[in-house]
Amino acid sequence: MVSISGLPAFLAYFTTALGLVALYLAVYLTATPHREIALIRANNTAAAVALGASLIGYALPLAVSIYNAQSLLDCVIWGLVALVVQILIYWLVRLALPDLSRRIAEGEMAAAILLGCASLAGGIVDAASMTY
Repeated sequence: MVSISGLPAFLAYFTTALGLVALYLAVYLTATPHREIALIRANNTAAAVALGASLIGYALPLAVSIYNAQSLLDCVIWGLVALVVQILIYWLVRLALPDLSRRIAEGEMAAAILLGCASLAGGIVDAASMTY
């Protein structure tokens, strides 16, 4: 027999996660000087790689926060922690490469790959740190 007794909890956490992802994208897209969506629409692969890897770097700790959450509030708090970590990673990479946004806007893959890998690495470490 198939049971959907967990459906309300699934919907609550999934909806919360979608809201947190939307918030993450809004904050990230505001924090970066280059306009990722416009660049991606113009077929800028570097912008797509950087944004896509950043999104995965955020989703990893968000998934762990859902898995370990004691409540929706707990999930939201850890999701916000993951958001802050990803924005800090962007700023740290920007310290190392002050012209990061210009390079991504110009389609330079080296800068995009570095930012993407830093975002993924930070997300993995962030997720592992949440497993207490």
